[in-house]
Amino acid sequence: MSHPEVGERLASIKHVVLVLSGKGGVGKSSCTVQLALSLASQGHKVGVLDIDLCGPSIPRMLGLEGRQIHQASAGWVPVYADSSKRLSCMSIGFLVDKNTSVVWRGPKKNAMIKQFLADVYWGDLDYLLVDTPPGTSDEHLAAVEYLQEWQPAGAIVVTTPQAVALADVKKEINFCHKVGLPVLGVIENMSGFVCPHCSECTNVFSTGGGEGLAKHYDIPFLGRAPIDPNLVMLLEQEDKTVVPNVNDPSAEKEHTLSIVDTYQRCELSKVFASIATYLNQHLTEK
Repeated sequence: MSHPEVGERLASIKHVVLVLSGKGGVGKSSCTVQLALSLASQGHKVGVLDIDLCGPSIPRMLGLEGRQIHQASAGWVPVYADSSKRLSCMSIGFLVDKNTSVVWRGPKKNAMIKQFLADVYWGDLDYLLVDTPPGTSDEHLAAVEYLQEWQPAGAIVVTTPQAVALADVKKEINFCHKVGLPVLGVIENMSGFVCPHCSECTNVFSTGGGEGLAKHYDIPFLGRAPIDPNLVMLLEQEDKTVVPNVNDPSAEKEHTLSIVDTYQRCELSKVFASIATYLNQHLTEK
């Protein structure tokens, strides 16, 4: 079935990338946010579409909670995370109260996702990152159905190293193969904890599982992302311009212009800068 209204919106977007994981709690949304911040810091215009309708977390992570979207003649205007408008976001979290549960069956979820894809006026974007809920259910099928005709760039799969997560992530990769969605690579998230005081890395959830999974399926391994206490502080705090410092929380606060700049002060930004560079080179060469 053709969806020309979706195609009209996607015409101004160079690359559409879905962020997937068959397992919940692996840090998929935080990986989406970090990839978006890294791409934006490299000068790209990035949009983040949060289709986790029952548990939207992107607005809080980007410091946009409580903001409202506006209706313009061209459609819904996304919410911007920085004054230069390099990074924008759309989420169900802007449409409902944060304490209100979304109790919807499949058809209503599908209609909401289609409306997001057809009615949001993103303008010209280099990347649209689609943050999905865990699993291989209605939201994933709807997104692929509406996007497939317009050839999305592919999917990044997020996992943690332990076997219980890998078992479900294998199903997500199988889903991608079944629906013809290219897998751009695997991120092994929460791969160790780096002590902010001594910099020693402890493998809390083991390590190497994501890399082994990528080798098994012959897909690119994009990197390991350890737990970074400063990133946790940044994503939790309300003021995203304050540079987090877990070593000395009482120290004088240092400020930046936006979350895009603040994130560059976190150690994990180096990992995701490398992933963003690879992704851009790979998709530009295609």
